[in-house]
Amino acid sequence: MKCVVGLGNPGPRYRWNRHNAGFLVLEHVAQQHSISLSQSLFDAVVGRGSIAGTAVLLVQPQTFMNLSGTAVRRLTDYFRIASGDVLVVHDDLDLPFQTIRLKAGGGHGGHKGLISLIEHLGAADFLRVRLGISRPPLKSMVEGYVLSPFSAEEMSVLPSLIHTAAEAVSDIVANGMQSATERHHAKDNSKLIKEG
Repeated sequence: MKCVVGLGNPGPRYRWNRHNAGFLVLEHVAQQHSISLSQSLFDAVVGRGSIAGTAVLLVQPQTFMNLSGTAVRRLTDYFRIASGDVLVVHDDLDLPFQTIRLKAGGGHGGHKGLISLIEHLGAADFLRVRLGISRPPLKSMVEGYVLSPFSAEEMSVLPSLIHTAAEAVSDIVANGMQSATERHHAKDNSKLIKEG
């Protein structure tokens, strides 16, 4: 079984915030594969189903971003899922808006959700789908920026971005990271880049 985690904050107040990009993509993946995100388990909303014949557990931690790892660790322990079979979808300040990058393992880049995941899983080898949200001009603005809604201009292209990211998630689950990267590079090399 693969565990696909979308990072974000629970509740309508945060729904369209930049920090909730992971939640939005996970919901689209669930819709594409007719997986119901309706079960509450270990401080997370989860859905069980399959993607191209591979069993998946879709997860939206409800612990708020900074404690995402607590819910994910309990779920991976319960379902006996190794950290290398976890795929995390999250926003990324270091990438321009409309950029998507696939990455296997790595650091946290200051992202508090990733910090929590690495801490609680005891490993950083999980896969990532990173959605660029750009960075505000001043470091002091970061917290307010990630918790603010996408701009009207960003919202106009967000559905396409979410769809592309959801396709990347599905391809990684179905075909593996390398194959997914090659396939998406053939489609649009400007938006989807693999990092080694």
